[in-house]
Amino acid sequence: MAILDEARPQSAAQPMLSALVVARNEQERLAACLERLRFADEIVVLLDRTTDRSAEIARGFGARVVEGAWELEGERRTAGVAACRGSWIIEIDADERVTPELAEEVRRTIAATPGDAYFLIPIANHVGGKLIRFGWGAYNGAAMRAALYRPGGKIWGKGRVHPPVRYTGERRVLQHPIDHYVDRDLSDMFRRLNSYTDAAAADLIERGEVPSFRPAFRRLFSRAWKSYVARKGYREGAYGVALALFSAVYPMMTYLKVVTRRETEARDKRPG
Repeated sequence: MAILDEARPQSAAQPMLSALVVARNEQERLAACLERLRFADEIVVLLDRTTDRSAEIARGFGARVVEGAWELEGERRTAGVAACRGSWIIEIDADERVTPELAEEVRRTIAATPGDAYFLIPIANHVGGKLIRFGWGAYNGAAMRAALYRPGGKIWGKGRVHPPVRYTGERRVLQHPIDHYVDRDLSDMFRRLNSYTDAAAADLIERGEVPSFRPAFRRLFSRAWKSYVARKGYREGAYGVALALFSAVYPMMTYLKVVTRRETEARDKRPG
């Protein structure tokens, strides 16, 4: 693990703000992300098993770089937080952008918040450059996320994808959103579904858990309904259909991957 560069000088009047980016091989998107984080007092970029130019790009923005290998999401995030020196942390992914309005709101908010608190920030999700307002939920994407907090205010559990998170302090909400460029196109949405269900299946196998067929089957319909109807995905046309479909098949794909992998392992262990 290597930590490079120094934080910028900080005045006594303003709390020190660290911007944390956790990424892996994000050279195509990292610069645009970091450009919007110049309002922070320091930028910390944690690179997990990265082989592209991400470290070079991050250093070009004066970021402190942490490099290493973390298989679990919670371990990655915890290592990134430990590298931050600020009394507040704003956590941003490489496919996200902080708007000038949000940057100003964050600065104003931390200056006026002396105690422990964490802040939910709305997420404006985009696919292929198009803002998709409706239908989000489950694994697809969140409508808001606790992305501004004090060190120790956000504690991750175990898991390769979407691990459980525990928070400390008062829960509050900011007004301005983070722009989140979720997927480049429909093919990206398919790839992400496959990747996330791979990780979810690996977590279940590691814990010795086998999901049940009936709940997975029922959720094909309940999750599709929630995304397409309850969350008004129908207002997004083809994208709304895609969000409902991917949300619905996520539990079933995870179930099938666990079952087939266990069958393969059992077959491989048979003698002769």
